[in-house]
Amino acid sequence: MILKSQETESRALMQIADLMCAAARTAPKARGIDNLETCLITGEEKKQLSDEMRRIADVDKIPFFERDANCIDKAPVVVLLGQKIKPLGVPSCGFCGFENCAGCASHQGQCAISTGDLGIAIGSAVGTAALHHADNRVMFSVGKAALNLGIFPAEVKVAYGIPLSISGKSPFADR
Repeated sequence: MILKSQETESRALMQIADLMCAAARTAPKARGIDNLETCLITGEEKKQLSDEMRRIADVDKIPFFERDANCIDKAPVVVLLGQKIKPLGVPSCGFCGFENCAGCASHQGQCAISTGDLGIAIGSAVGTAALHHADNRVMFSVGKAALNLGIFPAEVKVAYGIPLSISGKSPFADR
């Protein structure tokens, strides 16, 4: 059997994406509460994602959404990480701007600790990509488009996307 570079790199990229989701899942979580959602996007669904990013760029006049959509077009796979943002019952926190978790919940606030958990999961995921030398970039714009498209359950309020590539030069470097 002969496997040429395009096939082996494509297989490696999907393995790396899987490992990134595993790394995000096992990242530390406040109080051991796991509110993380992960998924991988390829093919037609990835095109829908970049189309939504272009729509946002046009409607809301945000040029970097168009720039990031071009990066998504060049990436064979996109890892999406989203968080169900729920108050975690951390006493005397107040990081969300409310006195306590009850106040946060009653005003539909964003729990800062829960959002921080997402950041830690993202760090674990991109660390895994870097460990395997896969080009990647964390993008808020991708997460926003994924939320608009309903890719995540409705409880997910914050999401980020991480496009991946294996190529001679990172398509995310000269944006």
